[in-house]
Amino acid sequence: MNALPDGSPGRRPRPSPDGRGPGAAETDPGDGKPKAGRNLPVAIGAGLGMAAVVLASLLIWPTAFLGVAVIAVAVACWETGTAMRKGGRNVPVIPLAAAGALIVVLAWFGGATGLLLGTAVGVAALFVWRLSEGATGYRTDTAAAALLLVQVPFLAGFIMLLANAENDSARWIDGAAAQVIIALFTVVCSDTGGYTAGVLFGRHQMTPRISPKKSWEGLGGSVVVAAIGGSVTLWVFFDVPFLMGVAFGVCVALAATLGDLSVSLLKRDLGIKDMSNLIPGHGGVMDRLDSILMVAPVAYVWFRYLLG
Repeated sequence: MNALPDGSPGRRPRPSPDGRGPGAAETDPGDGKPKAGRNLPVAIGAGLGMAAVVLASLLIWPTAFLGVAVIAVAVACWETGTAMRKGGRNVPVIPLAAAGALIVVLAWFGGATGLLLGTAVGVAALFVWRLSEGATGYRTDTAAAALLLVQVPFLAGFIMLLANAENDSARWIDGAAAQVIIALFTVVCSDTGGYTAGVLFGRHQMTPRISPKKSWEGLGGSVVVAAIGGSVTLWVFFDVPFLMGVAFGVCVALAATLGDLSVSLLKRDLGIKDMSNLIPGHGGVMDRLDSILMVAPVAYVWFRYLLG
């Protein structure tokens, strides 16, 4: 960690992932247009493996989904907290991971009340913990810790509310599992549509200062494919009218894009490309949860409206 002239902790320089300095665009060196840059076969294989684990836990033994969620959220908190520490924010990585896991558990067993209570207690506990470290950097450190708890376990808690809801209105499978599957599948549709349209037609950067590889054409692909995926799955499992399913898919695509951009902005501020390299072809767990986290409350509201 760099130090300022007065001896207080400073923030490290913000190099871009390609080393060209802060704010440098991650564009294709040939034409400067947005392009994708993942190892596609590896990414697909890892993605299918993660999907199999989630589906098996939801359909075979729903309680196992709680274990999957706890591990994913705890690891995401650890990744993000570690990245923040490298970026000059003095946040407690292990307590953050433990608090994130606890919030998810409380959301599962205590519903919305448990989610709110767990998040409030977690934020308060981190504020108290930081008192022992002195005044230097107190505001930024506590703000960073609170941001992490809200951005990861609090938003993830809405998925737990869906997964543990009493719902017997679905065809063929449990209604709670169907809600989670539809939400996650629509996010996958959004990501796939955005990736494909961005690679094939991407010409106009959407947010060059945040995520230069994102294009308006890619956003259009996300919206179209998510609208199709959301409408079809909602009709298949819950007999929801087509236009309502389209509206659901559009909202999911927009929320997924905002979630991706918010995490991209955080990573750009920290000067990193991925939160970690735990998942081949994907980066870290947080790099896979970014879209899902922002979609979770949106999907929760939609399902409450559509299904009661």
